[in-house]
Amino acid sequence: AFFAAITGAFQNDIKKVIAYSTCSQLGYMVLACGLSNYQVSIFHLLNHAFFKALLFLSAGSVIHAVSDEQDMRRMGSLMKSLPLTYSLMLVGSLALAGFPFLAGFYSKDFIIELSQITCYHNLKISYGLFACWLGSSAIFFTSFYSCRLIYLTFLNNSNISRILALKIHESSWLIILPLLILGLGSIFIGYLTKDIFIGYGSDFWGSSILILPYNS
Repeated sequence: AFFAAITGAFQNDIKKVIAYSTCSQLGYMVLACGLSNYQVSIFHLLNHAFFKALLFLSAGSVIHAVSDEQDMRRMGSLMKSLPLTYSLMLVGSLALAGFPFLAGFYSKDFIIELSQITCYHNLKISYGLFACWLGSSAIFFTSFYSCRLIYLTFLNNSNISRILALKIHESSWLIILPLLILGLGSIFIGYLTKDIFIGYGSDFWGSSILILPYNS
């Protein structure tokens, strides 16, 4: 989670940033498994599916609009030309960074909280806190590369040729409609499913997932 987040912070290809972000989020899922909370790992997998699909498809919309350019340094000032794509990509980036009350917040915050609780509960403070600090540091880098992606692509001064800039327009509804559906999921899915997946006393998993301290 930590290494992929740092690597993503130094990428300039818009799809590579999101790809390394995926590796980082997989690290959080494995972290949750290492804390013997498999249901939280699957909860993060579900939430992550919505906002990461939103980010990848939004990146596709941007690449399509700028004639297959993927280098973020050669974009800029796309907010006015692609307002809908910008809004949806902003929602996806905020959910990825764990912004309060979006999908990513409910699972990422819970994983970090579990890493703190578990290390004190088992009195294994040295490596428990180490895992907690690594996870928290990864969140910082996640926020950094998410802001960098939004800034270079949509807010920075334009580095696009004038001929190409005049041709840029919002994608068709065939591209935008899936983005809107995934955008709604990125906002609401964490809140709507948290009680099913990680709710106190939820029997959603039955005997399919055995969790410490009840099962060794």
